[in-house]
Amino acid sequence: MPSSKNVQGGKAFGLLKEQQRHKLEEINQEYLEDQKYRDEEDLADKLEGLKNKYAEFDLNDQGEIDLMGLKRMMEKLGVPKTHLELKKMIVEVTGGNSNAINYRDFVKMMLGKRSAVLKLVLIFEDKANGSPCKPDGPPPKRDINSLP
Repeated sequence: MPSSKNVQGGKAFGLLKEQQRHKLEEINQEYLEDQKYRDEEDLADKLEGLKNKYAEFDLNDQGEIDLMGLKRMMEKLGVPKTHLELKKMIVEVTGGNSNAINYRDFVKMMLGKRSAVLKLVLIFEDKANGSPCKPDGPPPKRDINSLP
């Protein structure tokens, strides 16, 4: 079987993801050293969570969440949006400078005071996942008299 320099999948994919996580870690370190964010509670934990959330939806593996990555994110969160709404969300986060959301813009949006639609959706999703809405275990046994 001939060997190929352009290795797809497996090891090459793992190396690519490791490089991307390293870049995101460098950006996180910049935010940790920034005086503007010193007062933020649990900043290191927040940045780690944001890094994981961002990496999950970086579909093109270029370090950006493009229109399709944002579409997938919204669908996975249970709030599908039209392409026009997604484009408006990207413009809101990037300030109209790009067609994709880079990690710096993403972190700035999530840590900033301004409310963006994407930020509100992600915060809502985190709160919904943080508190279980169903009790654990099987429901209690009931008889016919206890029904309304």
